[in-house]
Amino acid sequence: MIILVSGASHTGKTLLAQRLLERFKFPYLSIDHLKMGLIRSGQTKLTPEDDALLTPYLWDIVKEIVKTAIENGQNLIVEGCYIPFSWAEDFAPEYLQHIKYVCLVLSESYIEKHFAHIKNNANAIEQRLDDSDFTKELAIEENTMYLQRCKENGCNYVLIDEQYDIDEIYKSII
Repeated sequence: MIILVSGASHTGKTLLAQRLLERFKFPYLSIDHLKMGLIRSGQTKLTPEDDALLTPYLWDIVKEIVKTAIENGQNLIVEGCYIPFSWAEDFAPEYLQHIKYVCLVLSESYIEKHFAHIKNNANAIEQRLDDSDFTKELAIEENTMYLQRCKENGCNYVLIDEQYDIDEIYKSII
């Protein structure tokens, strides 16, 4: 089984991937780690700020990793914000039957009520170097866009509105 976990920044993608890893013992690939490895090694001239260009660049690599894992009968969790909303178009039906996708989305009201908590938990799994540009307004804008794009593309999403319960999110995928 392949599990794709997407969502805007600070939605808990890495935390969910960690929980899934602990539960299933599946390896997981952080697209952010792949991005930084390619950037730091000089394999690309793109920078961490080139989000619009990074998505197609990274997805071209990640989708082939996913196909290879399926072909080899391997399980894998892939998490990151660089999974396009049209991801399913890149797989034939025989691949799609092995893939579960979820996009984590925080509602505007959740962000309004819990922004300090969201920001304080940014380092729950990974250590972010500089988080100063993450604002409540940016969080609302990004999550609103993710929700709209998920709906437009028929993507599976979990809307976190009242309470952030990672175990409930985890159960909704399984």
